Amino acid sequence: MLSRLLPPRMTAGLAFVLLSVSPVVGFLCLMPFAIVKLLVPVPGWSRFWGRWVVRGAWVWVRFNRLILRAFYPMQGILQLPENLDPSKSYLLICNHQSWIDIVLVAELLLGRAPFPRFFLKHELLWVPAIGLGCWALDMPFMHRHSKDDIRRNPNLKGQDLVTTRKLCERYREIPVTVVNFAEGTRFTLAKRAAFASPYRHLLRPKSAGLRVALDAMGEQFAGILDVTIVYQPGGRAPIWSFLRGEHARLAVHAELLPVPADLLARVDDDSPEHRARFQSWVNQRWALKDARIEKLLAGAATSG
Repeated sequence: MLSRLLPPRMTAGLAFVLLSVSPVVGFLCLMPFAIVKLLVPVPGWSRFWGRWVVRGAWVWVRFNRLILRAFYPMQGILQLPENLDPSKSYLLICNHQSWIDIVLVAELLLGRAPFPRFFLKHELLWVPAIGLGCWALDMPFMHRHSKDDIRRNPNLKGQDLVTTRKLCERYREIPVTVVNFAEGTRFTLAKRAAFASPYRHLLRPKSAGLRVALDAMGEQFAGILDVTIVYQPGGRAPIWSFLRGEHARLAVHAELLPVPADLLARVDDDSPEHRARFQSWVNQRWALKDARIEKLLAGAATSG
């Protein structure tokens, strides 16, 4: 493994460059099909080319896998369900600490489940290569308006939920893995204190995006994939610590849950009872996830 042969800074630099180049490689593979899909917006034709776009996107994931295996031993705790099916759709919830989470989640699903669709910041739509590729993959771009923006323009309230619903309805036609980082932002100790999170290793989860996804596709989901990623504690940000090779004992736990029937049996999408029931379920999952992270950290420390 290169992380054992090269100085940490060199390892981090080379891995960062290669992981930054890999989206371009994936883009080059899917670009011809993305352009056809853009120029010929006919539903049936778009779905056909959309399948080829996904095949090109999997090239990006495979390229990332080669990079990770070449640089890092990845000898951590890996607990995955065995009954996943690439022909079925899943709703994936995960804690969020770094953009490397996206690489790891996609690599986790390779050959096991449909290609993941992430909720992205709207600004990424204008990033060369990445923006067009994510658009071609029908990923939702979220504006994430601040409270001040909504106060100045009340019409912005709920705009992202409308976008989520439209995309989820489109996903009814194809198998997908809808990914939601329920915390809404990357975890840091400073954010945990600022948001008064009741959890030790997590921020407070938000349930609106999950609720809309389940309301739009609940009966289509074969299950909810609850993924927990745990990096070894270090003095650096998780991304740089990981790239330097300090997370050889990375821990990933994934649990496949049935879709709770009571979360689908709603009368009014926006009823207070439905929202409260949904938030309570998410809070329970986050409490279990927080305890799991504590356990996995203890196991990684013991193994190390």
